[in-house]
Amino acid sequence: MSEIPKMKAQIVSRFNISGYQIRSDASIFLAQYIAPMPDAERKRWLTSITGHVQGQGLDLPVVEKRHIELAIKEASNTGLEDNESVFSVINAFDVPKFRYCEEKRKFLPVSGGPKRDLLPGPDMKAEYIRDRYMMLWQKTSRHEMFNASKDGMVGNSVKRLTLRKIETLLATSKMNEVVILGLLTQLTEGKFYLEDPTGVVPIDLSETVFSSGLFCEGCFVLACGKFRDGTLKVEEMGFPVSELASSSRAYFGTMNTWGGRSRTLLKASRNLTELEKTNREDSIVFLSDCWLDNPVVLDKLKLLLQGYNEFPPIAIVLMGPFSKITEDPYSLKGRFAALGEILAGCEGLKMQTEIVLVPSCDDPTAANILPRPPLPDCLVTELKKRYPRITLATNPCRLQYCTQQIVVFRMDLVTKLCRNTIHFPKSGQLEDHFARTLISQGTLAPLHPIALPVHWNFDAALSLYPLPDLIVVGDPSQGFQVTEQECTVLNTGSFPKSKFAFKVYIPSSRTVEDSQIPDD
Repeated sequence: MSEIPKMKAQIVSRFNISGYQIRSDASIFLAQYIAPMPDAERKRWLTSITGHVQGQGLDLPVVEKRHIELAIKEASNTGLEDNESVFSVINAFDVPKFRYCEEKRKFLPVSGGPKRDLLPGPDMKAEYIRDRYMMLWQKTSRHEMFNASKDGMVGNSVKRLTLRKIETLLATSKMNEVVILGLLTQLTEGKFYLEDPTGVVPIDLSETVFSSGLFCEGCFVLACGKFRDGTLKVEEMGFPVSELASSSRAYFGTMNTWGGRSRTLLKASRNLTELEKTNREDSIVFLSDCWLDNPVVLDKLKLLLQGYNEFPPIAIVLMGPFSKITEDPYSLKGRFAALGEILAGCEGLKMQTEIVLVPSCDDPTAANILPRPPLPDCLVTELKKRYPRITLATNPCRLQYCTQQIVVFRMDLVTKLCRNTIHFPKSGQLEDHFARTLISQGTLAPLHPIALPVHWNFDAALSLYPLPDLIVVGDPSQGFQVTEQECTVLNTGSFPKSKFAFKVYIPSSRTVEDSQIPDD
C-alpha cells in the first residue's frame, strides 16, 4: 500500500498532461487497480486507460471515478465492439419488459423501461399474471399437439387437441375432451379452480393423474378432462409445454430481451462466440450461505480464494446470507472488511476476477419482496477499498459471459415448492421435478404471491423465457444439476452445510464441476 501515493501522483500527472483534472477518489481507485501489476504493465494500462477516457468525450475536463471504471472495462475488452463485454452483471430492475401481442403474434417492448414505478396501481397485480399467461398460451398453442394447421398434412395420423379458453366452458353445460390452460388457485378454502383472462371454473381433482413436476397454487397447468354441470372433472394434469430458447427467440427478433448495454442480443455476436471458444480455461464459481460471522466459514472461504489466486476465474459469485446470526445490520460492515483483508492479499484475483455479492432475503435491509435490491453500499466501503472489483448484485440477477446467459437466484425455492405442492410426486428424483417446474412455468416464482411476493412491475426480472443457458439457485438443500431443453438448472447447496462444497461452471464446455474445500 506504500506505493499507492506514488502511483496516485503519477496518475494525476499523466491526466494533467492530457488536459484533464482527475478526482482524488478516481486516482486512488485507479492506483489500487494497477498496484498488483509489474511496472511495465502499469505503464501500458495507464496509457490505455487515459486514451479510453479521452475517447469518452467528457463535457468537462474533470475525470470522475465512473469514467475510470468505464475506461477499465473498455480496456479489458480489446477487440470487441463498444456494446460487447466478456462479463457483465445485469441488475434485476434493469431487465427489459416485453408483452405478447396476439394480433401481431410477436412480443413487443413495454414502454417505461427500467423507470417503471416500484409501487404501481392495483391493476398491475392482474397485469403481470396475465402477461405470464399470454407467454405460456402462445408457446403452448404453437405446439404440434394443438396446432390444427398441421391436420391436413398427408400421412399425419396424430390426433390434434383443441386448447380452449374458460369462456367456452361457461357457455355450455357439457363438453368432452376439454383441454384448458389456466392458473391453479383456491378461491374458497379447500376448493380448487382454474382461472384464465376469460373466466373461472371449479375443478374436481379426486381422480386426477398428475404428470411430473411440483404443482402449486399459483402455477399454470394444462388440465384435460370432462366438463359437467359447471365443474371440470380433471382426468390428467400437466405443465405447459417447454421449448428451446432458439425457438422462443424467433418471436423476439434481434431485440435484447436479456438486458445490458447492447440494443441487440449478444447471443449472435461473432466476436464473443470466438472468445468463448478460445478461453477454454475460464470458469465461474458459485457458493451460497457465506456466513462471514462464522470463523470456520471465513477460514474455508479464505482457502478457496487463495486457492484460486494462481488460476483466477472470471467471477466468484458469493450468495448470502452473509451472517448466520441475525444482529445489528451494521455489524456486517466489519465482516466485509475482514473479507476485504483476505482479498487484498490475492493479487492474481485482483487482475482478473469479479466478486459478485448476491443478497438473500435474510440480509439487510430490504423487504422480503422480489426482486431484492443489492446490499447497502455503506456496508462494503472497506471491502471495495481493498478489492475494487466488487459488484453488488440484486436478487435475482443476470450474468452475461460472452454469449452465455446465466440467472442467479438466492432463495429456499426447493423447500417452498415442496411445502406448497398439492400433489407430491411418488416417483422420480426431486431435482428433476424441480427443474421441470421452473422450465415449464418460465419463471423463478411459480407460486401464489402470498408464498412468494413479487414487485408487480418488475416480474420480468424473474422470467425464464426465452430459457437461459444456466439457472443457478442457492438453496440450502442438497446440491444438484439437471439439464432440460438445453438449459442447466443448478443448485449450489449450502457452503457450510455441505462440508464446504461449491460449484464451478465451465462456459466453453457448458459443464459443471463439483468442488470442495478439503478438511484440514
